Amino acid sequence: MMTKRKYFAAIISACICIGAGSILSVKVNSASTTPGTTDDPVVTKSYVDQQIQKALGGGGTTTNPTPTPSTSEQNSNEVKNVSLKPGEILVADAGTEFIVRSGNAVIYTEDANGVADLTAGVDLLNGQAAPKNHLLSFPRDGRGIQVKPGQTNGLIVMVRGGYTIK
Repeated sequence: MMTKRKYFAAIISACICIGAGSILSVKVNSASTTPGTTDDPVVTKSYVDQQIQKALGGGGTTTNPTPTPSTSEQNSNEVKNVSLKPGEILVADAGTEFIVRSGNAVIYTEDANGVADLTAGVDLLNGQAAPKNHLLSFPRDGRGIQVKPGQTNGLIVMVRGGYTIK
């Protein structure tokens, strides 16, 4: 049978073990690296580029050359709002994405294949209506959109990727 003294000693021993375990756990957790701390800093690409240039002896700051976009060569991550007048055709480079924001547009292709409507999950063929606010993907050059024949108003299209206006 356990006396009060032995019972009290057992409780005190258990509390000391739990406390010591908690302290050791905190020390172990604080030793691990957490993103954004001095042990594991989060850095930007420009900082890394700058440090690489310094290591290579290129000096201080680096500037990322920004190509001057033309109508046939757009920055692939930049989204442009393009206005299209009746009679004009917006022809996409391979991999370009369009979203028709206003106006009535139809698909333009020179071959039998179409354009992927990623929002609806369908293939749109030449002459079919291009729905507003749907993401359209152009897998090959030579495909695009134009103002629906008979319309007097133009289109406003969000474009990501390269394109030309015919």
